[in-house]
Amino acid sequence: MGILNLTPDSFSDGGKFNTEKSALEHAEKLLKEGAEIIDIGPQSTRPNAEFLSSEEEIKRIGNVISQIKKEFPEVLISLDTFYSETVKFGFNEGIDIINDISGGQYDSKMFDTVAETGLPYILMHINPSYETMHDKIKLSDITLEVNRYFAQKTTELLQKGVKDIILDPGFGFGKTVEDQMKMLDEVQYLGFRRFPVLIGISRKSFIYKPLGKSPLDINEETQNLHRKVLEQGAKILRVHEVAEARETLTQFLQKK
Repeated sequence: MGILNLTPDSFSDGGKFNTEKSALEHAEKLLKEGAEIIDIGPQSTRPNAEFLSSEEEIKRIGNVISQIKKEFPEVLISLDTFYSETVKFGFNEGIDIINDISGGQYDSKMFDTVAETGLPYILMHINPSYETMHDKIKLSDITLEVNRYFAQKTTELLQKGVKDIILDPGFGFGKTVEDQMKMLDEVQYLGFRRFPVLIGISRKSFIYKPLGKSPLDINEETQNLHRKVLEQGAKILRVHEVAEARETLTQFLQKK
């Protein structure tokens, strides 16, 4: 899954792809490098980012989804939003997957809207409100806590008729460095292997800050961690550097 941020304020690529032309060019680059899914994000969720309404998200997306679908009909598009209205807009534009960082907690209509679309849904673990999403909460057992959350939310989704669920443990959101390192060791236990797991660690601060590096200078470390999670059964890697992740995936599959 290649990341396409339509934002002026994302932490590592803000402002690079926030025009229709630059977004299409970057989508083409991601596909050439081996992306199978393009994850479109109209709103930054880094700490202290500008908070946008659904209307502002939709305005920012514009024709990008429909244009990418027109140019590259084979690609799968996921839309990164926590608003049900943005999901409805994206659905009409042709998205294939809903990627909701909030687990339905920031919009009470989200799960019903997901059910109405019939699209696959990425369920991420996160703190219960937008204001607290980055608050570091030290948990006695991070894997147990994330699984408890997944069990509750997937039950609710299944009851509403949502069948295709992908789990994202939420690296970079309200977790200590120690807890995130523990999660990397225990990916195999997340979700009890009932649902596919997505891992999004690309350019995350829990990797680069302890090393004293920048988010653009940790490719080797990130690929080593990608190998680690693939070996534990992770099914989707959400990344900025598609070519490097594709090479890691190819090497992993050749060893199997």
